[in-house]
Amino acid sequence: MTIRLVRRLGACLTLALGLASAFDSPRAAPGSPGVQSVPSFGQTSPALPQGANGSPPPGASLVYAAVVDSIIHPVSAEYMIETLDRADRAGAALVVFTLRTPGGLVDSTRAIVSRMIVATTPVAIYVAPAGARAASAGFILTIAADVAAMAPGTHIGAAHPVEGGGQKMDETLAKKAAEDMAAYARTIAARRHRNVTLAEQAVSESRAFTDQEARGASPALIDIVAPDLPDLLRQLDGRTVMRFDGTTVVMKTTDAEIVPVDMNLRQRVLSAVAHPNIAYLLLSLGTLALTIELWNPGAILPGVVGGLCLLLAFFAFSVLPVNYAALLLILFGFLLLGLEIKVTSHGLLTAGGCRPTVKSGRHARLNRFLRAAT
Repeated sequence: MTIRLVRRLGACLTLALGLASAFDSPRAAPGSPGVQSVPSFGQTSPALPQGANGSPPPGASLVYAAVVDSIIHPVSAEYMIETLDRADRAGAALVVFTLRTPGGLVDSTRAIVSRMIVATTPVAIYVAPAGARAASAGFILTIAADVAAMAPGTHIGAAHPVEGGGQKMDETLAKKAAEDMAAYARTIAARRHRNVTLAEQAVSESRAFTDQEARGASPALIDIVAPDLPDLLRQLDGRTVMRFDGTTVVMKTTDAEIVPVDMNLRQRVLSAVAHPNIAYLLLSLGTLALTIELWNPGAILPGVVGGLCLLLAFFAFSVLPVNYAALLLILFGFLLLGLEIKVTSHGLLTAGGCRPTVKSGRHARLNRFLRAAT
């Protein structure tokens, strides 16, 4: 009965996530009632001029606005890339990513940067609100944008690569990773005419910079310091921006129509569970709950909770680069723990199961994280 119930719940959850992804309604087209004017961080935004029927003035430019408030992982990369795709199709004047992140995966960071470089729409990375940070992977994204902006009281930097769990890397591997990322930062900074020395130091020496330090450097690391999105658009209006390929574009953001872009339901769920620590915790809790169900047949609740936790863990692992050898050791350890229930081994199976589980949990590398040390 319990197994049947778990299967039904798992099927329902999978179907719900699939339907949410397939039928997630896109944002209303520009000029429709679903499009809103400049949202700000807890403040009342100044009203943008409207036409007689409440629509934007004729010839008003489009600015796509998205908020990235998470670790940079495959889900957030997908979200940012999809936003750029939509902006390019709509012929938008600008895409603004409001960014606050402690860091993220190297591969996801590179994928986002590669898409920003070839985008036909200029891209602005805006670290906001006050008190926010764009550390590590966020720093790379900031200096790679066409326009790098920060709110007062924010900071960027600390981009030295570390292991996914924060463990100390082998000396040779650590040097190779740092040199590779430092060269990447130098390349981006030089192409964007930003401070190459400071960009390299953010990687090799884990230096971090306040908004004033980043703006006041010579040459600067960022372009603009703005307290909110409306002020950022005002400062950008009429500004000549050089793209990655050397071409220039004059920004026209006066009376711009802001098109907010949100994550769909599937992306929100996966983003919440895609943190490596949460994914491993869900796997552990799910297996433990199912073990309790085996000890107490008919309890139902542990089986249901365990099944849901394992489903979420498998969803997370589907978007995280995992070390499959370590994952197999973890599953093998749980198998031995489960056999202890049926086989009299005087604790040998339990001891054997604990060792690979604990060891693998400590050393499972969910890819190399770029994140600030805490």
